[in-house]
Amino acid sequence: METITQVNGILNAFIWGIPAMVCIIGVGLYLSFKTGFIQIRKFPYALRCTIGRMFKKKEASDGAITPFQAVCTALAATVGTGNIAGVAGAIAIGGPGAVFWMWISALLGMCTKFFEVTLAVHFRERNDRGELVGGPMYYIKNGLGKKWMILAYAYAFFGVCAVFGTGNATQVNTITAAINAALMNFSILSEAQLPTCNLVIGITICLIVGLILIGGIKRIGRVSERLVPLMALLYVILALGIIVIHVDSIPAVFAAIFEGAFKPSAVTGGIVGSFFLSMKKGVSRGIFSNEAGLGTGSIAHACADTREPIQQGMFGIFEVFMDTIVICTMTALVILLSGVSVPYGQAAGAELTISGFTAVYGSWVSIFTAVAMCCFAFSTIIGWGLYGARCAEFLFGSKIILPFNIAYALIAIVGATVNLGLVWDMSDTFNGFMIVPNLIAVFLLAPTVFKMLKEHFQAK
Repeated sequence: METITQVNGILNAFIWGIPAMVCIIGVGLYLSFKTGFIQIRKFPYALRCTIGRMFKKKEASDGAITPFQAVCTALAATVGTGNIAGVAGAIAIGGPGAVFWMWISALLGMCTKFFEVTLAVHFRERNDRGELVGGPMYYIKNGLGKKWMILAYAYAFFGVCAVFGTGNATQVNTITAAINAALMNFSILSEAQLPTCNLVIGITICLIVGLILIGGIKRIGRVSERLVPLMALLYVILALGIIVIHVDSIPAVFAAIFEGAFKPSAVTGGIVGSFFLSMKKGVSRGIFSNEAGLGTGSIAHACADTREPIQQGMFGIFEVFMDTIVICTMTALVILLSGVSVPYGQAAGAELTISGFTAVYGSWVSIFTAVAMCCFAFSTIIGWGLYGARCAEFLFGSKIILPFNIAYALIAIVGATVNLGLVWDMSDTFNGFMIVPNLIAVFLLAPTVFKMLKEHFQAK
């Protein structure tokens, strides 16, 4: 275990160092400049394409889901513990300035995800069960050809490795932590009862996840379109309450964010003194949250019943905006406005965000934060279950889907009962390795999207 930890630490430092920064920021800047910053210029159009289509309740064709269900499934995977635990960890390790770099990664990520979704819909295909399938491995296969297939297989392999940690075990661990905190706050649960409680939680989640995933893409879509709006609304209301209560402190917090982005030590008292560390944590946590550059969200969008790749691509812009610019910013403001002590230079997670809520509302709010966190984490489990099944199917064929779904569901029990410090770190590493083949493909296939964009808006 010590050797694995050391090797993973070296790989993580490498992949989330210069390579990731060059890939994420470089490709994001290239795509943004070539499209005239379409994520800003066409943002009103993106809102019309997304919000306008969300309320069309038409049924999808066989093997597909509605555009609204597609965006909810993608948001189900992105709006998760990255928004709660990830933001808290970024602020603790990188200082308030990490929030600024989250915004920068989101601004560029809006354009990157637009390209990912557009390519996924354009190059998708139907599997032997008649379902629409797509994503990075398929736009590499159908867009770049056989000589680039090694990138497609590499992406699918790293995707299968990442989903068990990023999408499942770590999310279940967050659910158990939230439920335990709420029950212990009200003296319903004692320390001695924690192992039994965690096991029960793990088995329950295992059964529910298994039933949803085995039901196929349509059941995943139906669950997502009901769960995602509910959880987002609950969290936003709680966070807005803190922002309103501490509205006078907002200018000082934003000043700390901008100053900390370039001079971290000036804000954190010297505990966090590296500009690059602040940028790295902000970018990596932003990617962990909105998944722009990972390509995973495009797997859900490829299932959408639509003939307009560009319009579906606009959902990618909307997703990153909602996930990082709105929800992650609210989490950061909860932490920085509430007055809780931030352990700068030390690891922190969801407990820091929860303490921000309880410092303002009192211990009773732990019930609502527990519900919100459970919804966030559970939705991520469902979304990443789809991603993992598609990656496994690409590598081994459709016969692997049922065994994969069973194994994926069983991992929930492990996530509820085992310490996952190393799993978090290894998942982060696999996420980094997924970025490289995906962004190479997006960069090489960008001219296809440039042409589609020109034709789309000429027709409009």
